[in-house]
Amino acid sequence: MESLAWMAWTTPVAIFFSSVALMLVGMTLWQIKSPSIARRGFLPLTTTRGDRLFLGLLSAAYINLAWTGLTDLHQWFAAGIAFVWLLVVMRWG
Repeated sequence: MESLAWMAWTTPVAIFFSSVALMLVGMTLWQIKSPSIARRGFLPLTTTRGDRLFLGLLSAAYINLAWTGLTDLHQWFAAGIAFVWLLVVMRWG
């Protein structure tokens, strides 16, 4: 019998995906209310709010992967660093 691999829906995983969904809904409503203007920050390209959210989430995922692969420290430290990085990219990116 072939076994199926299912994702473990633990509380932290549910919180993570719920947070991403809420961010997407919030950004959509913000874009409808006040369309974003492309600007240039410390990132080497012109970005809108949505671009910075995408780049921030993508880089936060890489921070977590690197943390998992390179350290034995608790994953919550990586989550905190990734969250701060996401805020920095959204504000000044």
